[in-house]
Amino acid sequence: MKTACVWRFHLRELLMSGSHQRPHLKRPVWIIVLVSMVCIFLIVAYAYPLQSSAAAACNFFSSKGCTMYVSKPSGSSRVLTDEETYSQVVVTEILKIPSIPLKNPKIAFLFLTPGTLPFERLWDRFFQGHEDRFSVYVHASKEKPVHISRYFIGQDIRSDTVVWGKISMVDAEKRLLANALQDPDNQHFVLLSDSCVPIHNFDYVYSYLMFTNISFIDSFMDPGPHGTGRYSEHMLPEVEMEEFQKGSQWFTMKRQHAIIVMADSLYYTKFKLYCKPGMEHGKHCYADEHYLPTFFHMIDPGGIANWSVTYVDWSEGKWHPRSYGAQDVTYELLKNISSIDESLHVTSDEKKTVLLKPCILNGQRRACYLFARKFYPETVDKLMHLFSNYTVVN
Repeated sequence: MKTACVWRFHLRELLMSGSHQRPHLKRPVWIIVLVSMVCIFLIVAYAYPLQSSAAAACNFFSSKGCTMYVSKPSGSSRVLTDEETYSQVVVTEILKIPSIPLKNPKIAFLFLTPGTLPFERLWDRFFQGHEDRFSVYVHASKEKPVHISRYFIGQDIRSDTVVWGKISMVDAEKRLLANALQDPDNQHFVLLSDSCVPIHNFDYVYSYLMFTNISFIDSFMDPGPHGTGRYSEHMLPEVEMEEFQKGSQWFTMKRQHAIIVMADSLYYTKFKLYCKPGMEHGKHCYADEHYLPTFFHMIDPGGIANWSVTYVDWSEGKWHPRSYGAQDVTYELLKNISSIDESLHVTSDEKKTVLLKPCILNGQRRACYLFARKFYPETVDKLMHLFSNYTVVN
């Protein structure tokens, strides 16, 4: 094989040397390029085993690799069950569906709330002037919301009871996605809580989410009791401990991934049955923190950012993140949050390992967060007053 390439090289040299005697002939540039590409392909095919040559070539020519060549869950050498094979076929085919250019692609804002949204006035200001680029869906789990913004009136979906820590939280997320997917213009989906606020203006958020081809799903390996310590062997064989991930439930998701969530029953069922509070040996597993991070880590790891664009402060080390009152809300606080460009995770084992990762988007380091939580309702007036200042694009 090397001999063939060397022979072609000498032939090229001979042709080029002849051109010095016959200057009226053009150099056969296209032939040289074609021969070089053939040589590279032959070397790659020779250097890698047949089973992996297609994947190697795919990775060589594409920065994202090729999902279609993944035949087993990452890190696994076992034979797949029938159910996994069926699931993998569906996922692969959905990921292969090309994006259709739309005249007005929209972001669907999915609000998961117990009742009335305390920051509806703030979101109203955020949405103003962009009526053709977003849609709103509200899942209220306890009481019918009272809306004051025209963008929220009539946008309540059929809701059901949500219990913190149980699979009903994931069910509510899926219910929101299902309703939003019925509008073909919705191309990106943002899950927000009643305590979330925007920390950038709409144009910034729209460009950040729509001009990239990934979902912002938080996913990392936590070897401690609040990570793999929640894993149950009943999830085998489909979900191995090495694949079990943790992350924030507050995602943003591209349309392909939202459809995949709708299509999945295999992995969802595993988490419904074996990731819940009060499991064996006193374990408490929370599906909203583990299902989507694990699922997408397994089926499309290159398609997620591994950080959430919703900021939350866990520095107090409690079961719930820090909450901000009126006295905490300042211009400096909001600008600091909006300028953070590293995502932070801390493992729950004795080492308390700090995992810092720069937020890279389309090859450039960017601010990580578009939204923040948890803010008390009393902060709304102060946020309204500061909004036009802290959301100015840098």
